[in-house]
Amino acid sequence: MRLLKRYRSACVAVVGLLAVVLASCTSGEPGQEVAAAATETRGPAGAVPAGLERFYSQPLEWGECAPYATSEDAESVFGSTALQCARLTVPLDYAEPDGETITVGLLRSRAGESEQRIGSLVINPGGPGASGMVAAASIAGQVSGTEIGQKFDLVGFDPRGVGASEPQVECLTDAERDADRASDSETDGSAAGVRAQEAEEKEFAERCTKRTDHGARMLAAIGTRDVVKDMDVLRSALGDEKLTYAGYSYGTRIGYTYAEAFPRNVRALVLDGALDPEQDLVESLVAQGEGFGVAFDEFTSWCVRQQDCALGTGKAEATKAYQDLVQPLIEDPVDAGDGRPLSYEDATTGTIQALYSQQFWGQLNSGLNELREGRGATLMALADMYNQRGSDGEYASTQDAFTAIRCVDDPRVTDKAKILEAQRRYSEAAPFLDDGRPDGAALDACAFWPVPNTSQPHLPNVDGVPPALVISTTNDPATPYEAGVNLAKAMGGALLTYEGTQHTVFLQGVSCVDEVATDYLVDGALPAGDTRCS
Repeated sequence: MRLLKRYRSACVAVVGLLAVVLASCTSGEPGQEVAAAATETRGPAGAVPAGLERFYSQPLEWGECAPYATSEDAESVFGSTALQCARLTVPLDYAEPDGETITVGLLRSRAGESEQRIGSLVINPGGPGASGMVAAASIAGQVSGTEIGQKFDLVGFDPRGVGASEPQVECLTDAERDADRASDSETDGSAAGVRAQEAEEKEFAERCTKRTDHGARMLAAIGTRDVVKDMDVLRSALGDEKLTYAGYSYGTRIGYTYAEAFPRNVRALVLDGALDPEQDLVESLVAQGEGFGVAFDEFTSWCVRQQDCALGTGKAEATKAYQDLVQPLIEDPVDAGDGRPLSYEDATTGTIQALYSQQFWGQLNSGLNELREGRGATLMALADMYNQRGSDGEYASTQDAFTAIRCVDDPRVTDKAKILEAQRRYSEAAPFLDDGRPDGAALDACAFWPVPNTSQPHLPNVDGVPPALVISTTNDPATPYEAGVNLAKAMGGALLTYEGTQHTVFLQGVSCVDEVATDYLVDGALPAGDTRCS
């Protein structure tokens, strides 16, 4: 198992959120009034850093969203006439505000002009590298008519380099991404296998530098350090003196980083599915492995009670039964339809996708039963959902952006002894993902990245910041519960516990959670200690 490739493939946590949201929500309500195109100048609002006045006071030209769609998911939700989109201009390099500029894509579902309107609720669904525009469009219909929808404009943004923002991070072509997924070379832990994997990772880093507009300059400015500066420009351009924000998964990192950078500009922060701010990359990965191990155990508990469980009738044998199904794919992929082979990587990625929410457990069991018969269509569909591959074979930018952002958000890992130890711990925490072959300590793309990291794990200094509401799910497969406990403590905020097995929960149909978070966002009312929902 190549540990850091697994991290690249398994940490785009937002896909679980969006898959649930896209399956259950629409982007607008029938008969909803058309949102007219308009140019608005609402800034500057609040504090404006010296030299950035033209950005903080810029007008936003709102219009229809369809032209902003850069993925199949976006096309499916951007057609609503109730939505408006715009571009925010920001410096490529904040150290050179008079230099080159880039744009950030925005999507808005308006609250209207009633006296009840408080301001904007800015959301980011995580990744890193996922589209906040798609997330906002997907939940707009669910939020419409609620107290949040009446009192806040819902605003999603694609962080710099992502989705509709320009330029996008570009590393692999669609054909190259398909080939990368079909290859199980990462299971070869031999010296020759490690050399081949490292050559592939080095080539990946070179392609990102060559194919992304502005090259290394853009890659150096793609991280969370710069995203939160964009978000403060956005706050002002929207006319809000202080930011009201909801972040999921990696979006919690954006939230607490913003609070540290702009402590006087925070109104309220909902942080759902937290990253632990003090964990380094390896510790975060191992903790995530523990989360997936627990989620797989919950799935098998459900599965063995079904008449057609693909893993048999006993929990004790479930992990081995799963491995017996997927490990042969390393040498002998099965047909997934349309001439595509289901690789070991795609089978495990499809499994991981299904573990994000109980909604997909039945589909996972069906896919594993198909695999028994030598067919891989269902598991491939789950893996495609995770990787955001459209039915036309085109990929969203999520995976490329994820790697680019991670490579500047965290120090690179080059200690091979540490990599091997982490792989051992990960396999112990999530044994179902053990490929059964000797590990090799291959470096990942970040070890060959052309620019240094711009951030590192640390406890945020949030003196003077209003207390945040942190939501943590007991059996969250991607961001373990304790990370939320730790973040709530670090932020001097309140912890809301959701008892369930899924990744993130706010605005996903759990009324208890939504009521607590709404009270906080509207009135600043934090829940009492040890408040729990189920």
